[in-house]
Amino acid sequence: MKKSPPAPIVENVTEIILESISDGVFTVDHEWRIMSFNRAAEKITGIPRREAIGRRCWEVFRSNMCEEDCALKRTMEEGTSLTSSSTYIVRSDKKRIPISVSTAPLVGSNGEVLGGVETFRDCSVVEALRKCLDGRFQIGDIVSRSDAMHAILAILPMVAESGSTVLLEGETGTGKELLARAIHEASPRKGKPFVAINCGALPDTLLESELFGYKAGAFTNAAKDKAGYFAATRGGTIFLDEIGDTSSAFQVKLLRVLEEQAFVPLGSVKKIASDVRVIAATNQNLADQVARGNFRQDLFYRINVVRMNLPPLRERKEDIPLLIGHFIEKMNLLRGKAITGVDGDVLQVLMGHDYPGNIRELENIIEHAFVLCRGGNIKAEHLPGSMGSRHQPPKEQSALTHTLNSTEAHAIANALKRNSYSRLAAARELGMHKSTLFRKIKKLGIVLPQVDGRSKTGKRG
Repeated sequence: MKKSPPAPIVENVTEIILESISDGVFTVDHEWRIMSFNRAAEKITGIPRREAIGRRCWEVFRSNMCEEDCALKRTMEEGTSLTSSSTYIVRSDKKRIPISVSTAPLVGSNGEVLGGVETFRDCSVVEALRKCLDGRFQIGDIVSRSDAMHAILAILPMVAESGSTVLLEGETGTGKELLARAIHEASPRKGKPFVAINCGALPDTLLESELFGYKAGAFTNAAKDKAGYFAATRGGTIFLDEIGDTSSAFQVKLLRVLEEQAFVPLGSVKKIASDVRVIAATNQNLADQVARGNFRQDLFYRINVVRMNLPPLRERKEDIPLLIGHFIEKMNLLRGKAITGVDGDVLQVLMGHDYPGNIRELENIIEHAFVLCRGGNIKAEHLPGSMGSRHQPPKEQSALTHTLNSTEAHAIANALKRNSYSRLAAARELGMHKSTLFRKIKKLGIVLPQVDGRSKTGKRG
């Protein structure tokens, strides 16, 4: 009986392996041009291989590591391998992806260094777990540790799925538009347009024509038909900001559109079916405005299907360090800088500020600091002039210290409560050593119950 010939040796077995693994792998030459790019690299970055090969690696990955502390550059300069550096890349859809990176020299058969090879792994699941463990809640650009924000974000998926009209209330700068975008992105309409309109910035006639469109000849200079946002945003979401500033006449027209699910362009008599979700927002208390006769009661009930009230930043100061870090990461990416954080005295000043402009004001302060700070930590001289701690007179410093102590005591007390008064767990959440937390509890005069979260025996830990 004739034996079967042996299976042929697969010549490109290395390539098959590289195409099969879940880690992204790419190689570069000495000019940092990508020479190879495996399937997992395509999936993680969202960039097809044909577009990546031949381009310089930083054009493809847009990582915070590329400019300042490139692991691949160090490997090629020093000839040594590096493992498990943490960084992030920006996908083709502008989504930021946390990754871990390992690098090694790319050596030819004769021992010559041809370039470098980098493997990287998507750590999104690990990062989400870490945020969960340290008490952080994040949806889109909204980050928080506060209980009040947790209550809002916890119901956001259900609100998004419902398709109901939503009313967002909160002071200027609290993030109402961010929340509206988050609702849209978590809803079945996420693939359709999201349009934000500031109702208070437009007169009635212009606001009506922008939303509902007009027919040629409807008014002077209306030479041709124009579709409004209700037509252009079909299937999507319209965010009507500062709806409390609109006139009673406009409120009547908007109410009719919401009730009939149809609108009539200016100068037309024909109704057009509307398939748009409306999210409204105001910095006023609309219930009070209704009671005073300044807002139509029927429209209030129509848009007040789901109401969400965003707390001001002064009532969620435990979020300030988290927001500072978030803004620094965001601006490092946008400005191509490597700011590492803020000095301790700067954090004290920022924690002690009342923020009448809320989160928007804090972001502007960090952006101002980015203009003046070239690298490293943001210092007092990088803050707007009125905020620098060196400009604070002694009396104000004393008041600031009192405010900071009160804020710190509040944050520690909340962390202890969330962790059933386990000081070890609270210390972990707050990012400090257990002994440091002990000293702060004593210094701030925080009173603990006799039972913590670790046992039922009455022993405190």
